[in-house]
Amino acid sequence: MRRARITAASGLLLAAGLLAGCVYYNGMYNAKRLARSAQKAEREGRTFDAGNLWGQVVTRAESVVVRHPESKYVDEALVLQGIALARLRQCPSAISPLGRVALLPAGSDLAEEAALALGRCQMELGSSAAADLAFARVVDSRDPVRREFARLHRARALRLNGRHREALSLLAEMPASAVQEERLLALAGMRRRAEALALLDSIVARSDSAAASDSLLTALGRENPIVASDLLDRLDSRPGVQPAVRARRLLDDALRLAPVDSARAAARIRQAMRSGAGTPSGDQAEIRLLRLGLTRVRDASELAPHAAALQQVITRKSSSAADAGQLHSSVTQVKSAADSSAPGVPRGDLRVFLAAEVARDSLAAPTLAASLFRRVADDWPYSPYAPKALIAGQALAPEWADSARALLVERYADSPYLALLRGEEAAGFEELEDSLRAFAASGVGRPARRPTRETRGDEDDDSDLRPRRRPSPRDSVKTPSRGVLQ
Repeated sequence: MRRARITAASGLLLAAGLLAGCVYYNGMYNAKRLARSAQKAEREGRTFDAGNLWGQVVTRAESVVVRHPESKYVDEALVLQGIALARLRQCPSAISPLGRVALLPAGSDLAEEAALALGRCQMELGSSAAADLAFARVVDSRDPVRREFARLHRARALRLNGRHREALSLLAEMPASAVQEERLLALAGMRRRAEALALLDSIVARSDSAAASDSLLTALGRENPIVASDLLDRLDSRPGVQPAVRARRLLDDALRLAPVDSARAAARIRQAMRSGAGTPSGDQAEIRLLRLGLTRVRDASELAPHAAALQQVITRKSSSAADAGQLHSSVTQVKSAADSSAPGVPRGDLRVFLAAEVARDSLAAPTLAASLFRRVADDWPYSPYAPKALIAGQALAPEWADSARALLVERYADSPYLALLRGEEAAGFEELEDSLRAFAASGVGRPARRPTRETRGDEDDDSDLRPRRRPSPRDSVKTPSRGVLQ
């Protein structure tokens, strides 16, 4: 009797185990079935249906993991969930479950699909090094579709990591027609211009899509702006290119060229002005050319012709008139401050300091800004803002840095601005900054009258707007740590 009860209990336990296994198997079976249906919907172009099916895969796989967390198949369920999340373009959530791919049998269909999904997500999230590792798992796959996909995208990841030679080697194993653009980008990255241009002619000859051409221009510009500029010449030689499109492309090309060939960039802007005359792109090119001219201004006395040119744009009421108006206002503010401020003018130091900031930030004219910062220190040596001007100026004019550091050490060691840089308590710093902001808000752009014998007085007339204490050359000088001023 007892033996019968034991046998019955054992049978129940076995049945329960089989039932649990059956439930688990059914859960995984359904998740995989849904995944296959989702892939079929994708192949047939039924995007909405595919998204719905992938959502069900996520739910089914998650259910399996929650109900059977200790199962030896939990990694498989998590990886399937990660693939579904990746297909739903939820890469931040997909990365963690896809990371379980390393625990699956190498070479299985699921492992390879997961590795490709992980690589795509890593690329989307900007981690090309991690994507390279993921795609490397599949480059020798027995499945030709997965193998070619992995090789192409691994080559792209290698290129983005600066490993152009390895990328070219991998692409050499693939049909040339399928990898022409990626091969072009790798050649451009290696500065093999002659080979890149030869391949470029072949690509341009077979490409009719303006959108595809623009996409290639953008990608090529990141690898090699010079070769991208050569591509633009080939594209613009085609008949039927609209003036506005040509002008836009020329402007984009100028931006890419600016860091490597400023003269060629300026020439591109002038081309854009001519090609797009009367179009918004042409108007934008004119403003960019005027901005480029302002960056080269060395002294405030050179600003008058730039202001006049901007006024002409405003008067014509072109599409860039608003931009020209803002730029003209900044030019006028700097010129007014420089012309109307002298050592005897109340708050002249603040006016010139703020003009220097406008020259640096709004006009992007570093040499002009440095000259104005230096003028603050030269004309108002006892101003509490002189050390701030020296600190700002030396960053814009390296040739002036040594003398600026010497002045900071010898004359302004007790300045709150230097104390802040040294990591010390900067007593009076907030008051100085509040005063500067208050003065800027009061209308700094208005010209100030030059002082006369009757109006000239002590520079402390503006004591209501800034702290009373000023550094004096007779103050004890405490030399700051060397690292602060280097």
